[in-house]
Parts: sequence; C-alpha cells; structure tokens
Amino acid sequence: MDLATGAMGTLLPKLLELLGEEYKLQKGVREGVQSLEKEMRSMHAALCKVAEVPRDRLDPQVKIWAGEVRELSFDMKDVIDKFLVRVDDGSEPAAKSDKLKWLTKKMAGLFTRGKARHEIGNAIEVINEQVKLIADRHVRYNIDNIVGGPAAVTVDPLLRALYTEVTELVGIDGKRDQVLMKLVSNEDNVSKKKLKIVSVVGFGGLGKTTLVKKVYDKIKGDFSCCAFVSVGRSPDPKKILMEILTDLGMEGSQLTTWNETRLINKLRESLEKNRYLIVTDDIWDENLWTTINFAFSKDNDYGSRLITTTRIVSVSEFCCSSTNDSVYQMEPLSHDDSRSLFHKRIFAHESGCPHEFEEVSKDILKKCGGVPLAIITIASVLASGPKRNSLNEWHLLRDSIGRGLTEDPSVEEMMRILSFSYYDLASDLKTCLLYLSMFPEDREIMKDQLIWMWIAESFVQCGKVKTSLFEVGETYFNELVNKSLIQPVYDDFGCVRACRAHDSVLDLICSLSREENFVTIVSGTGDTISSEGIVRRFSLQNGRKEEGQTRPPRCENIGQVRSVVTFAPAIDLMPPFSSFFVLRVLDLEYGGTKEDHLNLQELGRLLHLRYLRLSGCGITELPEEIGKLKFLKVLILPGCTRLPSTVTKLTRLMCLRSNGGRFQLPDSIGKLRLMEVLNKIKVGSVSIVQELGDMHTLRELNIQFESLELVQAFVESLRKMPKIQCVEISATCERDVSMDLPGECWVLPASLREFIMHKGIRLSTLPAWNPYHLSQLSKIVISVGVVRQEDLRFLEKFPALRNLVLASDNQRPLVVGAEGFRCLENFFLVSKSPSQILFQPGALPKAELVVLYMSLLAAKEETLGNGGDWFDVGMENLPALQKVIVDFHRSGVTVGEAKQAKAALEKALRAHPKRPTHRIDFDEYIPEDARDEDIYTKGVDSSEDEESE
Repeated sequence: MDLATGAMGTLLPKLLELLGEEYKLQKGVREGVQSLEKEMRSMHAALCKVAEVPRDRLDPQVKIWAGEVRELSFDMKDVIDKFLVRVDDGSEPAAKSDKLKWLTKKMAGLFTRGKARHEIGNAIEVINEQVKLIADRHVRYNIDNIVGGPAAVTVDPLLRALYTEVTELVGIDGKRDQVLMKLVSNEDNVSKKKLKIVSVVGFGGLGKTTLVKKVYDKIKGDFSCCAFVSVGRSPDPKKILMEILTDLGMEGSQLTTWNETRLINKLRESLEKNRYLIVTDDIWDENLWTTINFAFSKDNDYGSRLITTTRIVSVSEFCCSSTNDSVYQMEPLSHDDSRSLFHKRIFAHESGCPHEFEEVSKDILKKCGGVPLAIITIASVLASGPKRNSLNEWHLLRDSIGRGLTEDPSVEEMMRILSFSYYDLASDLKTCLLYLSMFPEDREIMKDQLIWMWIAESFVQCGKVKTSLFEVGETYFNELVNKSLIQPVYDDFGCVRACRAHDSVLDLICSLSREENFVTIVSGTGDTISSEGIVRRFSLQNGRKEEGQTRPPRCENIGQVRSVVTFAPAIDLMPPFSSFFVLRVLDLEYGGTKEDHLNLQELGRLLHLRYLRLSGCGITELPEEIGKLKFLKVLILPGCTRLPSTVTKLTRLMCLRSNGGRFQLPDSIGKLRLMEVLNKIKVGSVSIVQELGDMHTLRELNIQFESLELVQAFVESLRKMPKIQCVEISATCERDVSMDLPGECWVLPASLREFIMHKGIRLSTLPAWNPYHLSQLSKIVISVGVVRQEDLRFLEKFPALRNLVLASDNQRPLVVGAEGFRCLENFFLVSKSPSQILFQPGALPKAELVVLYMSLLAAKEETLGNGGDWFDVGMENLPALQKVIVDFHRSGVTVGEAKQAKAALEKALRAHPKRPTHRIDFDEYIPEDARDEDIYTKGVDSSEDEESE
C-alpha cells in the first residue's frame, strides 16, 4: 500500500504551503487546516507501517482503509491546487496608459480571491469530517494490530536455488567458469596467497544463488574450512556469525549466549591458520557486511576466498574494497541457452518444439530477456496440460508479459522474488518506480524526461539541504539503478541517458499499479475510456480509432486525471483538453500529423499543468494561450517550433528544450529567473545573450549563435552563471568562426562539468584555464587552430577529465606520456594536416575508446625517419583499451603503404592483452565536416567493427 503513503507524502507539504501568510486564510480556516495537517501526519505514520508489509499479507480491511486514505489525499490535493490557481496573481503593474485597465483587473481579482478563500473554508470543513470518519474506522477496526496477516506457505527461493539439480541448469557452466577465473586468477604468487573477495551482483531472478552454489560445490574441496550462509532482507548479524561458525563445525547451542564481539573473535581464531572459503548469499546492507567482515583478517596469506551475492551495485562495490577483489556482474543467458532451457522445460528435450510454435517461442524468449527465473516460470505455465499444444494460449501469454496481466499461480512465485527489491525501497522511490508503468514494454525512457515528470507529479521533494529538485530526482533515478530495478542505457561517452525496465520487472510494476488503480492503460478497444473508480493517470498505447469513428472515444471518470501520456498512433484516442481539470503532466506524441480534434489553443485551459511535452511534425508554432500556464515548469517542443512572446510569462519555467531542431528565443527571456535547462536554442540579438546572464540557476545550456559578436557577449554572460554544469555552443556561419579572444576572457565557472564546442566555432589557441579551478570538468569537445605538445600537457592536468575530443587544422607531432590523463576514458583526435601521435608506456591508464582521424604521410615520415616499425602509435601501451577506430588521410602515400600501415596497426591490436575491437580505414581526404558533432557517433556507432582474430 505504498501508493497511499506516496499520496500522503506529497499532500503534507501542500497543507503547510496553504498555511503561508501570503494566502491570508481566515482564522477558523487556518485552524481547520492545522487540525487537518496533524491528523494526516498521524495517518501517514500508520501508513508507513502498512507499507512495510507485502501486499499479499495485508488484511482486507487494511487495504480498504489505506485505499480510502489515498483517494482522500488526492481529493485534498485537488482542492488545494484549485485554490492556489485561483488566488495566485502573477500580473505586474501595467504601463501608464493602461493603468486604469490594470486596476480594474486587480479589483476583480481581489473579489475572486475572496470568494476562493470562502470556498476553501467550506471544503476544509467537509474534508475534516471525512478524515474523522476514516480515523474512526482506523480505531474501530484496530488497524495497527491486523496490518500483517499470516504469510502464505511458500518455498524459500534461496532453498530452491540451492538444491536445483545440475541437470536442470542450462548455460551455467560458462558463467561458472568466468567466476572461477576471477577467483583463481592472480598476477603473481604474492597476490595468489592473499585473501580475495568476489561479489556477484544482478537483479532478482538472474540465478546468482544457483551459480554461486555450483561454484562453491566445485571448489570447496580445495579449502580446509568452508561455509555457505544465506542472509536476506532483515538479517541479524549475530545469527549470521553463528551460522558461519556452525558450518565450520562448532556446536550451535554454546554460541547462543555469546555477543557479536565474542563471535567475531572466535571466527578470527578459527580461520587464522586456515585456507577458507566462505559464501554470504543475498546481502542487502553495507552495515551488515562491515560487521561480518571484521571476522576475516586481511593478513591471511593462505589463498582464502570470500564470495558474496547481492542485488545492489553499491553493496557489491562496498564488499570489494581492495584492488585484489572483483565484482562480477551477472549477465542474462545467451539466446541459445535460453532456448534450450525453455524448450527442455516444456517438451522434455531441446528439439521437441513444433515448427508452428517457433516464432511465438522467439517472441516469448525475447521478453524473458535471458533471465532464468522468467524463462523457467513462463515455461512452467505453458507446460501445464492443454496449454502445451495450444498456439492460441502461447500467443495470449506472449501478449500479456510485460503488462502485468499474466495471471497464473506459477507466476506468483516469480513476482514474489522480484518484489523483494520493491519492498526494500523507500515509499517515494516505490511511487517513482510505479510511474514506469506509464510506458510500453521495450521502451527506452529518457532519464531527464522521467525525472521532470516525477517532479511535475510532486513525487520528488527537496530536503533540508538546498538542492535543486532535478538533482534530488537524479538521486532517485540512480538508486533505482543501484537496486537493479531499472537498467541504464548509456551514451557514447558512458553517461546514462535513458533506462529500461526488464519485462519481468515491468510485469511486477504493472501488476502493482493495476491493483492500486495507479495507472490506466488504454489500447483503443471499444469507444469508452473508463476504470473502476476514478482514473488518476492514463497511458494511451498502440491504439487507433475504429473504422468509421469520427471522434475520439467517450471518456468517463477522467476529470481528476493528473498525468496523460500518449504513444503514436494512439493520439487518435486522446480526449479533448477540456476533459481535464487538474492535469499536471501532458506528454503527447503526434506521430507526424496534427489531429483536428485536438485544439492547441485549449492548452491554455490546463491551468494546473506543470509538464508539457509535444512531439511530432504536425506542430510548427505554439499558441499565445500557452502564457496562461503560470505553474508550468517543463516545456519540451518539436524542433523549429515558433515560440510566442507570451512564453516569457511562464515565470515558474525550469526547463525549455527542443526534441528536434532549434527554436529562436523571444525577447525578455531573462524574466524566467528559475530556468535550469535551455536546450537547442538559437539567438540572434546581443540583448537576449546578455539576459542569459540573469539566469543564475541555469545548469544546462545548448545554444547556437548567428555572429561572432554574439559569442563575445556570451563570454561575459557565462561568467554570471554560478550553477552552470553543461555548455554546448555552435554557430550558423558557413565558415568556422575564429574566436580570436585573449585566453583570460574565457573564464569558466567552477561548477562546469562539460564544455562542448560544435561545428561553426573554432579557437585560434587553447584558453589558459586553471585546471584546479575547473576541478569538476569531465568532458571537453573543442576545435583549436593548432594543437601543440604544450596544449596536451595543459589538458592532462584536469583532475576529473573523462572525455576529450580535440580537433585542429594543424596538428604537430604529439606524445602522450604517463604523467597525466589519469581519469580519461574516451580520447578523440582529429586533424586535417599531416600529423602523428605516440602513446608512451603508462599513458591513458583508463582509456577504453580511442578514435583517430589523422594524416598517414606524417605518420610515415615520423615513424620510418626514427627507424621504427610501420605503423607504430603505441596502442599496446594502453592497458584498458577496448575499442579503436582509425581513419587515415592517405594523401601523399601509396595504396600499398596505406595497406601496410593498416596491417601493422591491426597486428599490434591483435597482440594487445585486451584484444580490443577495431575499425581501420583510409581515405583520400578527411571530410570538411570532420569536426562536427557527428564525429564521435560516426566512429562509436559504426557497424563495421572487426573483432580481433
């Protein structure tokens, strides 16, 4: 019942806001609100207890009571929001000629606000009466004492994993060998004798316990002392220590009277002179590991091994604190192993699947995603009785996976295992996770989009520390990744740009969401959008109007909807904007056409809107009415959309960005003082550039200039942005703009993390930035007239630099030594002129990707002139290298020489210990657009990569 907790958590700040002096509530109304706030806090405390109990163990009366509290919380928020909208007056004094008109409007507003205060007083009285009734039922039914019913008798999933027959396990041998290699591999005899810890991490259902048990059984004969203990979500450290000692042969009865300290001392004494193997399975808490780890001396030089398993990434890293330790990330089964396991479960042997079932079998396995638990569970469903031979049943099951509709007793066990991670979350994180049910399966959900939606729904609350809502939302997102509940999707530079939910996890999310009426999913069947009870959020997916239907489907119970998300082509099902009264989130995918039944002018009626995203080719300009949305925080539009001047009235706006091309900013944009993100904008006047300097909360800026004069003005504005983290600049000029400014003019704020310079702008020399002032700068993409050796020595001093893209017209021979670039992971070097680079031993110790666009002629002269081998750049000296992309400029050398260079480089890469993948080409010239932003996507996303032989 965490949804009730989440609803209450967002309500309490609303009640406190209502008590603010600016709303001038009458004394009786203020007392009513204060009484309400106290009562709701008491209910919230009771709900927190309820939230700790899995849903299948909740008493029916508790579910009913918590549901009533949830609905009442939503109703109260709607009442308060409507009041705040009516009393908020963001108008400013008019010009002298319009003074009378402004005063008349102001007087009318005073009357309206007076009426609103009277109405909210009545509403508070009614709500207080409802709260008392619910509170009475809480006492009458003795809710606190019947929260948790008796647990159903189920098989412990850890026991099932421990005692699974080896013959039932498919694809485990390869994984076991990998873990064994981590356990036994050591660089020298000294480290071979040291204590080593291996932590296996992955989300529920991947088979961590099963795998580790097989490893344990395989190698335990090589150790004099062995123990295997299961931990779980609510462990007792003392009990865990006792179980280890019992496995080691001590009598359990004598241990019960000992405290933790005595147990730890006894363990250290027992293991001191022995080679031991200890497995602690299913750890959820870093503090627990701290206690247990006291028992294992780091001075043990007998080659002892500790193995842990966990679902939490941070816990696995915490367990492996020394350089001798290893974290093993569990990977799903391969397609072949998945198919083998699936078919053996259903047909008794791998080749028994009928031909007509092959296609649907592939679809089901794709949804299972290589997760053994999901494969075994779904296979068990299909193996039962008539379902095995019914193609229709297979299709129905395939369509239900990932939507929370799979209702079968065999699936309950899988859901219960996955739900352990869900119930381990804080209440606000549970609500954020359930919001993912708004998105279809297999959907990449953009990280920023999801966080802004959470913020618009008030799921993200700032604590006492002064931090932006978005940064708090990022911690929520990272925690869900850390708990292995969502899977991160990375960009070319290793930064998380999006996430996915595995279909098995999505099943759990959708099941919980449906039970709590959290999200209503509409797919277009029938002509009515309805739900049992009030619809709070709905997602329009994969639907079209039926043949002959001339208007969108009829809607029921959607007046209190707070979020609407559509996915093309389901825009056909979108009700008129006038259907919504308290809508906060509106995310529309137009699918390329502007539908007649949606009147964008009606957007101005959605006064509660906090988040608006419009996507598709059918929108070319935004209506003037958009300026009425005075609570709007996020506005995301298709590229090249014309912004009306009324956008400057959106004084609460925090994010303005394009999901396509760029749009022009209107004058007076500086009024938007709360702006944090301005993405893909273009400017044409100095005054607008200067106004950007008034946005002191700006974190992210992607801007395009039309002249050098604007760039010079921007340098001054940039100094006034104390919170800026990411700056991307470009120009529309046909030729590169040479920003020949003195280095001291380019003073970057200390908060900067990314500085990216795209096509159209080039510096004559590298600015003399202070690397220690810019201690957070992790990404530089820059074009310089000449790259010199001293420039490289300067750049290598940046302590946090992880990504570097250097482009130049004239590059001199460069040497990358071992002194700097200690954190660099991705290195791009582009030059049109004859050039050469050499990586010395110890250079770029963390670099995984190297991309070079360079002249082969200079490399030939430099290498052969010094008596070196053709073609030698020292790639073998980069210890972490995983991928190499090289494009040679061939002018001045023969085709035969170019082929020799390519063969020499390939030979060096094949000899590299990491055997990196690579692509090596040579062209007649380096294209004029080689320094464009496509430079790295061209290299990184290439499908022509060759695996080293």
